[in-house]
Amino acid sequence: MTGTGMNVAANRTLAKGQGISAHEDVFDRELEDLPEELRWREWMGRIEAVLFASAAPVGRDDLARIVGQGASVERLIDDIQTELAGRPYELIEVAGGWMFRTKTQFADAIKAAAELGDQPLAFTEMEMGVLCAIAYHQPVDRAGLKDIFGKDVSRDLLARLRYRDLISNGPRSPRPGAPHTFVTTETFLVTFDLQSLRDLPDMAVVSP
Repeated sequence: MTGTGMNVAANRTLAKGQGISAHEDVFDRELEDLPEELRWREWMGRIEAVLFASAAPVGRDDLARIVGQGASVERLIDDIQTELAGRPYELIEVAGGWMFRTKTQFADAIKAAAELGDQPLAFTEMEMGVLCAIAYHQPVDRAGLKDIFGKDVSRDLLARLRYRDLISNGPRSPRPGAPHTFVTTETFLVTFDLQSLRDLPDMAVVSP
């Protein structure tokens, strides 16, 4: 093996030992070879690409990994939002990160298209009532939901909400038998455009 070949092999071995991936070796965050304006546009494109590829909100720390060290993620987001002013979708901050969502004015069109394809998006009145009750009273068990609605909430309904990842198991209830309670999930926040449960509108009574 030539000296050059030995050096290459040694460098590869060292990189593996230090846990350095090939991607990390070649990915250029800073883009110092580009003019300032083109560099900014490239960073904007990277953020858009990552957000389009993600089904969940992407946090600031994750976005900061793909842009230069001195770049402001918030300013990049602002510029992207400005460019989307005339588009049917927008970039919103939700659940501690950012994601693309279609604008509310197109909700009827999207719902109509989904119904034509036999994929209804809406909740039933009871599903929405139970979801609201859990959101405002969590952690709450089935007995607690019965107290709110004056009747049993079916396990099938709760299973549907769980299947859509809108609720999950919370801590055990102090009631006899220590039944599971229900709490809302990050998917719930994303679905209803909430940063956190503190953004829930004031509601004294939740009814079905």
